[in-house]
Amino acid sequence: MTSAPARHDSAARMFTDSVLAPRAADRFAPWWAERARSNRFDVTQVPFDELGDWRFDPDTGNLGHVSGKFFSIEGMDVRSDSGPVRQWSQPIINQPEIGILGIIVKVFDGVPHCLMQAKMEPGNVNTLQLSPTVQATRSNYTRVHRGGRTRYLEYFAEGEDRGRVLVDVLQSEQGSWFYRKRNRNMVVEVTGDVPLHDDFCWLPLREVLDLLHTDNLVNMDARTVLSCMPFAPPPGDSGSRHAPAAFRAALARSLDRSAGSLHELGAVLSWFTGERTRHDMSARLVPANRITGWKRTAHEIVHEDGKHFRVVGVDVSATSREVQSWRQPLLAPVGRGVIAYLAKTVDGVMHVLAHARVEPGFVDTVELGPTLQLIPENYTGLPRPRYLDDVLGADPSRIRFDAHLSEEGGRFLDAQNRYLVVEVEDDFPLRVPQDYRWVTLGQLSGLLRHSHYLSVQARTLVACLHSLW
Repeated sequence: MTSAPARHDSAARMFTDSVLAPRAADRFAPWWAERARSNRFDVTQVPFDELGDWRFDPDTGNLGHVSGKFFSIEGMDVRSDSGPVRQWSQPIINQPEIGILGIIVKVFDGVPHCLMQAKMEPGNVNTLQLSPTVQATRSNYTRVHRGGRTRYLEYFAEGEDRGRVLVDVLQSEQGSWFYRKRNRNMVVEVTGDVPLHDDFCWLPLREVLDLLHTDNLVNMDARTVLSCMPFAPPPGDSGSRHAPAAFRAALARSLDRSAGSLHELGAVLSWFTGERTRHDMSARLVPANRITGWKRTAHEIVHEDGKHFRVVGVDVSATSREVQSWRQPLLAPVGRGVIAYLAKTVDGVMHVLAHARVEPGFVDTVELGPTLQLIPENYTGLPRPRYLDDVLGADPSRIRFDAHLSEEGGRFLDAQNRYLVVEVEDDFPLRVPQDYRWVTLGQLSGLLRHSHYLSVQARTLVACLHSLW
């Protein structure tokens, strides 16, 4: 029997070897163009009274499906001892089901490939995005919608035939928009034949990481699974075209525990535990008709100041989905966010500045987030956020990653964020505020073997960092 650490080390070497492998001929572009041509997608906003099986409860004002499944839009009351606003209420997505986000991996000619899906989601700005092999809520894969089955689900189910499990961990989603939402992130390696369906394609891991640099292409669910993949320190330069050689070398050393770090992992964990105990936040579900500062019209639920987000209804048709037409609510943010890591080389090892971020929907109040995470429109009239000028005012020559990437299109409408990695100048201070710490990529990757340490935004940036070394 192979032990868990041995399996982890073996997987880490395999994934790293894939990144270092010579680049293969581009099979993605023609397949992607063909999938876009082959399917029809249409998404139209509709008033709430045309949502069909979705209804407002007359007693609570909660918006839910008649089956009681999928998710609901409820209210949340929040009280906090920190932040510019200490008490508020808001709509929140309550989806207690744990979904499966899984990628099948198989080695072809010595190179690991990922089985990726061209998946339509109604909230995607460009409709079609690159997704994991399986991306399904429990309601979907148990077929509450009475539609077709979820392809390849059997490879992620219990049983001896599913293959070698390389990654299996529960991770959170947006703590400002979801109430304690979690998904099971999985990677399974197979050796036998796998039937290939039209909307799926085997892509080298290196190519999937490279595609992160294309705006709104690799979806959020694929990014979170990619971030959870372990990588061993590379023995040589990958030759990535996305970052200068010195940055790549420092980032590669950041994966090597023996290369050193500003803070030992034990000290980082102690600091993080302290941050979780230092903050006092109460977040509880309440009936939606009891929240204040929000109004409901025939077409939307909206904040009275026009901030944060709206809740709207959509009518959807998609020829490539298990169900070819349906209606549902979506959460639509008021603007595009900015999400960034500041990066700094310390004694030859790249570090990023992580923030112990408090969000009301987190299971345990605090998770490690990016250096900066905000939607600028929400800060009108509030103090200027810390590190905003360092990110937006950065010399373009020091920006190592910069792409607009969408959040999960099954729940959010046109939710795009600009994701950045900015390498700061040598004189940027190592001393930072109490709720920040400089950490290595290797430390973040180690924490991703466990649940509820890194936020979904931080996990996206970890995947982006892996595309750079």
